[in-house]
Amino acid sequence: MTHLLDELRERRSVRKYQKRPVPPELIKEALRAAGWAPSAHNAQPWRFIVLVEPRLKKRLAAAMAKAWAADMAQDGSIVRPETLKLRVERFATAPTLVLACLSMEGMIKFPDVERQTCERDLAVQSLAAALQNSLLTAHSLGLGACWFCAPAFCKDTVRQVLAIPPEVEPQALIAMGYPAEKPPPSPKKQLGDYCFRDKWGVKLS
Repeated sequence: MTHLLDELRERRSVRKYQKRPVPPELIKEALRAAGWAPSAHNAQPWRFIVLVEPRLKKRLAAAMAKAWAADMAQDGSIVRPETLKLRVERFATAPTLVLACLSMEGMIKFPDVERQTCERDLAVQSLAAALQNSLLTAHSLGLGACWFCAPAFCKDTVRQVLAIPPEVEPQALIAMGYPAEKPPPSPKKQLGDYCFRDKWGVKLS
């Protein structure tokens, strides 16, 4: 348990990586760990696509950056070329990208919108648990990783670039590689800041 708590406390979101590739077996270990996460109905509604080919990573990164710039333009913001370039490089230069997707296969199909919306929430929660398993495992293997939500804002773009079937929904990207930085810990809320206190006679501050 002490080792697990250490891994939880020491994990960081690493955005800069060494150029050396990640051995396939380490990627597999991180994804095997995802498969052990709890999930609603044990449906295991996660699907993963691993990207290591440089041209494909760059093509995906450029397409997502273009979609982001278009969204910003709708809000009246103009994205500078150098900013756009940095967003492309962030993903294109990561040794490994893991696209995390959602599948409703195995989930319950309800006839009404309200319950079906709740069922989708359960699938999203399940995928998040799988991602945490992968992030912690990557850290324990000496890798750096970072969770990015960019695909959630341009799902159709990601589907088109990677020829993903319509029933599989892009949700997040995990960039992964050997770390080239040691980020300091981010500020964290204290237990009493995110738990109800004293209402049930348990002091959490």
